[in-house]
Amino acid sequence: MTMLLVGCGKMGSAMLEGWLDQGIPPLDITIVEPNADAADNFVARLGINAVSSADELPSDYTPDVVVLAVKPQIMDQVVAPYAKLTQHGPVFLSIAAGRTLASFEALLGTDAAIVRAMPNTPASIGRGITVGCPNANVSEAQASLCKDLLKAVGDVEWVTDESLMDAVTALSGSGPAYIFLLAEAMSHAGQQAGLAPDLAARLARATVSGSGELLNQSLLPASTLRENVTSPNGTTAAALDVLMADGGLTDVMTKAILAATKRSVELAKS
Repeated sequence: MTMLLVGCGKMGSAMLEGWLDQGIPPLDITIVEPNADAADNFVARLGINAVSSADELPSDYTPDVVVLAVKPQIMDQVVAPYAKLTQHGPVFLSIAAGRTLASFEALLGTDAAIVRAMPNTPASIGRGITVGCPNANVSEAQASLCKDLLKAVGDVEWVTDESLMDAVTALSGSGPAYIFLLAEAMSHAGQQAGLAPDLAARLARATVSGSGELLNQSLLPASTLRENVTSPNGTTAAALDVLMADGGLTDVMTKAILAATKRSVELAKS
């Protein structure tokens, strides 16, 4: 398998490290990185190939997969030069938020095999979750290849209805920010209850991260784990009476995710 990684920022480099950890030979991977110092670092440290632009790729270069890991707002100018690769039949795998399959078909051609994917930032520690959506040109083998590559940074789910990607973006793509805000809010509340700022921050961080790992390792649903912590008429119950009341956390989170979904739809049309 020959791979081309276009863009090697935080998400691109996290995926690259994951692929190498999976045993993909370094020389099977070429990265496009315009920052010369960064490119030299990747070459020296990882033993991969690097070029600064599409123009530097050999004329006979025929990758099996092209991973597009650049910012959505510069995607048009970055991706257009790679349309010439479509004739060789690679699958293009995009991890750019808000960029639709149709937008890539406009750049790469209607015959291009394209997978739109939405990872999240825990991918940087191999604990992300990604949802992928293929266009009609993606073969079963290409879909399987993309899924294997995405598994390098966490779990993978698959949808065939692209309209669901807006909700995916709102829930899991943006979701880490909600969890970080929860830790901030808990820390602030702890301070209001009398704890020193440093102690409140440490307690909040450890509680959120530890509870997340418990949820990850447990086979029980989140609702059961919540109930297991809650004694009748106890302190947890008193807090949950507030959080679960009308207008509480569930209502606020629903409004937030619906707002993010709406914004994702708007960005896709812009």
